[in-house]
Amino acid sequence: MRFVEEVVVEEFLPTYRSMLASALRERGLTQSAVADLLGISQSAVSKYAQGGVAVNEAVSEDERVRDLVERLAEGLATGDVSRVQALVETEVLIRRLERGDLLSRLHEEAFPPLADYEGGFDVHDPDSELRTAERVLASIRRGLRVLENTSGFAALIPAVGSNLVEAVPGAETIDDVAAVPGRLLEVKGRTTVPADPEFGVSEHVAGLLLAARSAGSDARAAVNVRYDPDLVERLAAEYEAVEFDAEADLEEAVVAAVGSNPDADVLYQTGGFGVEPVIYVLGPDAVAAAERVRGVA
Repeated sequence: MRFVEEVVVEEFLPTYRSMLASALRERGLTQSAVADLLGISQSAVSKYAQGGVAVNEAVSEDERVRDLVERLAEGLATGDVSRVQALVETEVLIRRLERGDLLSRLHEEAFPPLADYEGGFDVHDPDSELRTAERVLASIRRGLRVLENTSGFAALIPAVGSNLVEAVPGAETIDDVAAVPGRLLEVKGRTTVPADPEFGVSEHVAGLLLAARSAGSDARAAVNVRYDPDLVERLAAEYEAVEFDAEADLEEAVVAAVGSNPDADVLYQTGGFGVEPVIYVLGPDAVAAAERVRGVA
């Protein structure tokens, strides 16, 4: 595991300080004066000046870094820029470069798993898509552990298999919904999870969840289990349950059912020609949906 702060310390700062120290020396400042301005030792300034520090070319060739170095060197040399302002300006640039930019690319190189996420992101942003996605995946993993540890769950898996899904806030397509690739299966009486959850791998359960949300449900997760009248009765004793037409278009049927009761936490259909009857249990997150199933298993 490599943190972006390590990239800043190990790749950005040595190059940046070397460039700034050289720019200040070019303006006639002594090693002592440069050391005072940068808050480093004279020996460090000497090392920078003599090329004793490895330079990251991606940093040294970035025009924004070069421009800031020149502006700050000129300002520090003339006294127009204070050390505090220089620090603030540098911090601003670093944060900018962390947001899907130079430092985020260097971070991906240092920690390849980050490359799996398309687009730019800021690892410090509490509302970033990266953080949201990882929290959803973690929620599903916890929910799966609940189901795996529920002794009666394997018997509730329908012939088509079960899946546990959770959507990110504001989900619009199945790519915004995480699930288990291949679905959960019953193998020799045990629940089998074939792979780690991913986004965009469920059409049916994810599609049902999205349809329910479009009709007014605030649920962000769902799990499907086999249909049983007694199970529906037990669920209906604790949650709002609504039936929908198995032979109608799934989205239209679910929208109509949830539209009649947006508070529904249980949706079910009793089957049709070539359609297996199934129950869908909704919840605010994957763990809650799994706990609701465990409560009636």
